[in-house]
Amino acid sequence: MTTTPLVELTGVSKYYGNIRALEGVSLEVRAGEISCVLGDNGAGKSTLIKIVAGLHRHDAGTFRVEGEEVTLANPRDALDRGIATVYQDLAVVPLMPVWRNFFLGSEPTKGKGPLRRLDTERMRTTTREALLRMGIDLRDVDQPIGTLSGGERQCVAIARAVHFGAKVLVLDEPTAALGVKQSGVVLKYVAAARDQGLGVVLITHNPHHAYLVGDRFVLLKRGVMAASHTKDSVTLDELTRQMAGGSELDDLRHELERPSGP
Repeated sequence: MTTTPLVELTGVSKYYGNIRALEGVSLEVRAGEISCVLGDNGAGKSTLIKIVAGLHRHDAGTFRVEGEEVTLANPRDALDRGIATVYQDLAVVPLMPVWRNFFLGSEPTKGKGPLRRLDTERMRTTTREALLRMGIDLRDVDQPIGTLSGGERQCVAIARAVHFGAKVLVLDEPTAALGVKQSGVVLKYVAAARDQGLGVVLITHNPHHAYLVGDRFVLLKRGVMAASHTKDSVTLDELTRQMAGGSELDDLRHELERPSGP
């Protein structure tokens, strides 16, 4: 039985005046799967994220959430439909503790009227439990989030999205600024979100990271869809070759070869 995709974009385009940012891009996101969007800078990845996250409206094509055609008005509209986006620069307050950042904008309170106050104990306990469910064992949820490594901050953001009921998790280059070990930690928690039944969109320019966890791959070049694959239809070498330019690189190699002697 074929289930309805959580998110499905078909032939989606976006224009800024005469500038084509995206043209005819299709993407399918299913529960318990990771769909990877690959491309270099300027390929259109950021525009695609902004459409899925509700920041920008698409100009052509169809955007469906659980089978229903939608035009998202704003990021809150996306969140209400279960689409959570974790951006590369992570909107955190570095000097605030981990638990406060975890609940930022959604703080529970206790008491009534003038006695109403933040339920700090509940936030601490819930944060610790939510992180542990994802397999993240922080030393202390009272430590400022700015003292965590980049990988740990990404993992907290993923756990937060899962806790607050996301069905679709969009991750904007989560391993871009990280070393090999930290990237591996983040990919582990991306897979943990998938295993909890979320549909994940992983935006990356690294085919090795994508192939480790991905089920579907969409390759963007200059705003158009250069390729679309499932895991069983493409090898890592072929994905890397297409990402790197393939025939374009072959042409360049011929141009750069030293001329043979007389």
